Amino acid sequence: MAKYSSKINKIRTFALSLIFIGFIVMYLGLFFKTHPIVMTLFMGLGLLFIIASTGVYFWIGMLSTKSIQVVCPNCSKPTKILGRVDICMHCEEPLTLDKKLEGEEFNEKYNRKSLQD
Repeated sequence: MAKYSSKINKIRTFALSLIFIGFIVMYLGLFFKTHPIVMTLFMGLGLLFIIASTGVYFWIGMLSTKSIQVVCPNCSKPTKILGRVDICMHCEEPLTLDKKLEGEEFNEKYNRKSLQD
């Protein structure tokens, strides 16, 4: 069985990885101290990764404010749902607000426009 995660957590993990990638790229630039132009390019590229991370964090923050908050039937903790199906952030219980999908096996493909009626 595939490992699922809530959509909000996936996007936050991606943004965090952009920060680490930016730091690594900047650190690699230190190996080119004798070539200031190359070092500056690495530092600038690393900075762009960190700025992109800030943009992704801002985007998911705005998206999170628009998401529907529900109480998970399994763990009784509040969680947010993005799309037709999502996973509880706490206990990984499959959640849906679509009556047609209740009782169906969880599949992230239900969020695609081509599968919606």
